[in-house]
Amino acid sequence: MPTPNTAVAADSAGLAPGRLAFRYWLDALWRATAAADSLRERAANMSAHEAAGMPPLLHFESEPVADGRDLDPPSNYRLLRVTRCGTDALEKHVRKGAAPVIVVDPRAGHGPGIGGFKRDSEVGMALLEGHPVYFVVFDPEPVEGQTMGAVVQTLAAFIDVVAKRHRGKAPIVYGNCQGGWAITLALSHCEHRAALAVLNGSPLSYWAGERGINPMRLLGGFTGGVWPAHWMSDLGNGRFDGAWLVQNFEALRPEGVFRKYDTLFAQPEAERDRFLEFERWWNGFYQLAGDEMLAIAGELFVGNRLEDGEVVVDGHCRADLKRIGAPLVIFSSYGDNITPPHQALGWLKEVFATTEDLVAAGQRVVYLLHKQVGHLGIFVSAGVARREHRAILHHAGTIQDLAPGLYEMVLDDAATGDGATAARFEPRRLEDLPFDANPAGFDKVQALSEAAERAYAQWVSPWVRMAVTPESARLMRELHPMRVSRQIWSEKATPALAWLPWTQQWLDQWGAHDPDRTANPWYQLERVGADACAQAWESWRTSRDLWAEVVFQQLYAR
Repeated sequence: MPTPNTAVAADSAGLAPGRLAFRYWLDALWRATAAADSLRERAANMSAHEAAGMPPLLHFESEPVADGRDLDPPSNYRLLRVTRCGTDALEKHVRKGAAPVIVVDPRAGHGPGIGGFKRDSEVGMALLEGHPVYFVVFDPEPVEGQTMGAVVQTLAAFIDVVAKRHRGKAPIVYGNCQGGWAITLALSHCEHRAALAVLNGSPLSYWAGERGINPMRLLGGFTGGVWPAHWMSDLGNGRFDGAWLVQNFEALRPEGVFRKYDTLFAQPEAERDRFLEFERWWNGFYQLAGDEMLAIAGELFVGNRLEDGEVVVDGHCRADLKRIGAPLVIFSSYGDNITPPHQALGWLKEVFATTEDLVAAGQRVVYLLHKQVGHLGIFVSAGVARREHRAILHHAGTIQDLAPGLYEMVLDDAATGDGATAARFEPRRLEDLPFDANPAGFDKVQALSEAAERAYAQWVSPWVRMAVTPESARLMRELHPMRVSRQIWSEKATPALAWLPWTQQWLDQWGAHDPDRTANPWYQLERVGADACAQAWESWRTSRDLWAEVVFQQLYAR
C-alpha cells in the first residue's frame, strides 16, 4: 500500500489533474502551517527582546565609550566602539591612522542596529575600508525631560569624544534618516567639525516631494498639524510611542505589507530566516519624550524651519546650514517614498541662492542618486552596502579634496582591484536641481498647526494629563494595534498555537511539503491571484495618494 509520502512524490508533469490539485492543497496546508509558525516565533522573539530590555541589534561586537546620561543636558544616547566582526574578523582591515567613522542610526520608532544589522552593512564596509568604527545607539526609554536639543548636543559631544580618541583627527559621520538630520543639526551650530558628513535618506526640506508619490508630507494638513502628537504624548504619560510612527510607515505602502506576508506564505522554507531576522528589528518599538517629539514635528516636519536657520538647538545657538564646515555626501533614491531626493536636496537652493554662493561659502556637496531602492534598502540592502556605501567610504579622501561646489557622484559598473566601485565626480549647478523646497499651501498648514497646538496646550492638555496614570499609559502601549497584531500569534495569547511545530513536523512526515511546487499549475494560479491582490492594493494606494493631493491643493494651495 503506498504511503502519503510516495503519493505526492511523483513529478507534477505525470500527475492527473485531480492528483495535482491534491498535491497543491496538501502543500498549501504545509505552507500555511509553516508561515503561521513563523508568526508564532516572531511573537516569541518580540517578547524575548522586550524582556531583555531591547538591546541594539548589531551583528558586531562592541564596547561602551560614552553615555549621554552623563552629559548636560542628558539624553538616552550611547556611543559604542565596534571591536569585532565574529568569524569574519573584518576588524583586521583597520589601518592605523585612518579616520574614524561614526554611524548614527535613525530614532524614528525602531531601535538601533540597522546600520550594522549584518556583515555587509555600513559598519562592515567601513571596517573593510580600514576605518575604526563607532556606533551611536539609544535606549528604549528617553531620560526625563529629554529634548531634541539634548540629543543634538549629545551627538556633537560624541563627535568631539571620537576626535580626541584619535589625536584630533576629525571623524567621518554617517547618518541614516533621522540620524542624518540630527548630525546635520550637530554640525551646523556652534562650529562642531567632522571630516565628512554622509546623509543617507535624510530629509532636510520637509515640504518637498513629488505629487502623488510622497504623501506623508501632506499628513499635517489632514490632522491639523502637531497637536495629535501632543495628545498621544499626553496619553502616554509624557512618552510618544514609536509604534505610531511604524504604523504610519506601513500605511504608506500597504502593498508592501501584503507582499511581505505573501512571500512568507509562498516560500516559507526560503523566507523564514530572512523574515524573522528583519522582524526582530522592525517590531522593536522605542519611545520618544513628548517634548522631543513636539520639537521634531513642529520645528522640522510641519514647521520646516531648518532651512531658514530658525531652529534653536540649545537655547542660544541656531542651526545654520551655511555653517557646516564638513563636506556633505547626500545619498537618496527615487524609489524612496519617505525621503525622496526632493527632501534630501531641495534645501540647497533655499540656503545657497546660487552655485557661486555655495562656492563662496567654501562648501562641497556631493550627491549620489539611486534609481529604485526603497527607503529601508538604503540602509539594509547588502547590495547597496557593497556598492554605494563602500564607494562613499573608499572615495572619502577624494571628496574632501574637491574644490568647493556641487558634484554628482556617478558610479561605474567596473570594480577596482580592492573591490570598491570606481566613481567620478561631475560638476553640477544648483540652479539645475529640479526640486522645489517650498511648494504652495504648506505655509498655511504651518499656521493652522501653530494655532491648533496653542489651543490644545492651553485648554485640553492639562485635563488629559490629569486623567492619565502610568498604568493607563502602559496599557495603551500594550493595546497598540502594531503590538496586538504581533502578540496575538504568541502561545500566551493563543495557546493552540503551541501545536504548530508538532503539526508541521507531522505534515513533513506525511510528505505534505512539495519542493517542486512552482511546476504545479494550481500553485501558478495562486501566484497569479496573489499578484492581482498586490496590484489591487497598489492601485488603491495610488488613488488614495492622488486624491490626498487634490484635497490638499483645494484646502491649502488655492
